[in-house]
Amino acid sequence: MSTSFWPLIKFVPAQTHFKFTRLAPYLAIVSAIAVLASVASFLTIGLNLGLDFKGGTVIEFSTPGPAPLAEVRAALAKAGLKDSAVQGLGAPNEAKLSYLPPENADPTAGVAKLESQLAAQFPGMKFKPATAVGGKVSGELFISGMTALAVALGLMLLYIWFRFQLQFGLGAVIAIFHDLILTIGVLSFLHIEFSMTSIAALLTIIGYSMNEKVITFDRLRENLRKYKRTALRDIIDLSENERLSRTLITGSTALLALGGMLFLGGPTLFPLVFAMVFGIIIGTYSSIYVALPIILVWGVKRGDEEATPLPARP
Repeated sequence: MSTSFWPLIKFVPAQTHFKFTRLAPYLAIVSAIAVLASVASFLTIGLNLGLDFKGGTVIEFSTPGPAPLAEVRAALAKAGLKDSAVQGLGAPNEAKLSYLPPENADPTAGVAKLESQLAAQFPGMKFKPATAVGGKVSGELFISGMTALAVALGLMLLYIWFRFQLQFGLGAVIAIFHDLILTIGVLSFLHIEFSMTSIAALLTIIGYSMNEKVITFDRLRENLRKYKRTALRDIIDLSENERLSRTLITGSTALLALGGMLFLGGPTLFPLVFAMVFGIIIGTYSSIYVALPIILVWGVKRGDEEATPLPARP
């Protein structure tokens, strides 16, 4: 077999000459519209908060063999508890179910009836005492999750400012805000459940997106030192073309790893994986068309020499 067609990555040209900055003004308008639409979706539709943030009743159970999670979900839906969740715990035969009781109802009311129905359908199922998570505790969890996101963004700004320049840090943080707002907007518009795992997905998106920005800025800084007389616009295009193959390989590898979980991971993992997939795609986009255009407009220092920022033009 000829090796000229392998590896497949050789189909990607070693040298590309795309004019990334030429599209920046148009895509800035697209990004602004997408951000406004996301904010509008959040304000009008809101988030489909999961039981972590709304409170509810939690029952841990064990089974003789591996816990039949899908069958238990179907049984809860048949019992009229559509706003419910079932997930595994540490051992394969241990799991927990949670559901939101009817409004103004006692959280522990109907637990015995539900347990008897499940025990009849799944012989050998044993239950631990039910616990109720109140709205106050859930609200505190939501505030704690949002605080974690804010702290992560603040630390990222300080890190980029320390490693590069202030405009690099602001460009990175604005781009990450862009990623988070769009991700939350999509979750709101599609009515995908937002829970503590969604907070974990957003934190993962921050980490991945910031890693993309650091690599982007590293290559840009290297070329700024190398080509002191070249226009900033041309250096940005050069830097992005040089790292394009790395971006494609890293992004596609991450998406391939998440693709299986997205389609085969079941309803419990779907909100987490969907948010991560969307965040990786939008994080790669924002590295080129949000973070770098801010640097293009602001300008950067090349040693002791100030680079003159170029006005954005098509």
